[in-house]
Amino acid sequence: MQRILFGALAALTLFVVGNASLFMVDQREYAVVRQIGEIRRVIDQPGLYLKVPLIQSITYFDKRILTIDTADVDRFITSEKLNVQVDSFVKWRIADPKKFVVSVGGSELIGADRISRSVRDAMNNEIAKRTVSDMISGEREQMMASVRGKVAEDAKQIGAEIIDVRMKRVDFAPEVSERVFDRMQAERKRVANER
Repeated sequence: MQRILFGALAALTLFVVGNASLFMVDQREYAVVRQIGEIRRVIDQPGLYLKVPLIQSITYFDKRILTIDTADVDRFITSEKLNVQVDSFVKWRIADPKKFVVSVGGSELIGADRISRSVRDAMNNEIAKRTVSDMISGEREQMMASVRGKVAEDAKQIGAEIIDVRMKRVDFAPEVSERVFDRMQAERKRVANER
């Protein structure tokens, strides 16, 4: 009886240790293996892997493309000193998990915030050089290419890769829209009075 109990206990111990030693990596994620807080290795291939139980821990990061698309619009001033509201989005992904962990603590929220700030700064610099008609005409692609390039440089510092940065919508700020509408009304009245 004692042998059976000992054998069952040994089998249970082997099962628990074996189960704690194995981990799986999905094709859509990276796994970062840490030992006492220090990064030991980054696994980017799917499969079943071994780790030292209780000493090593695993953190998973998404390989897929992530999106930053907030409901907030950003306000910028054009070269003609008009306030515009720009709604934009960013497509990005984690390219270097080790650098991502070191620079932003592995937090997608902190990484997205850093990228968003970089986008706002780059857009501010580009929009300040252009008029409203430049922003909605042929120069829009050139402007966005410049923004993408600047943001991509900044994102490399945190281990991220920028896939795309786009403006969804450009509107006048409410106070500017009212002035434009008033100007249009005055022009219509002037034309009507001439007839």
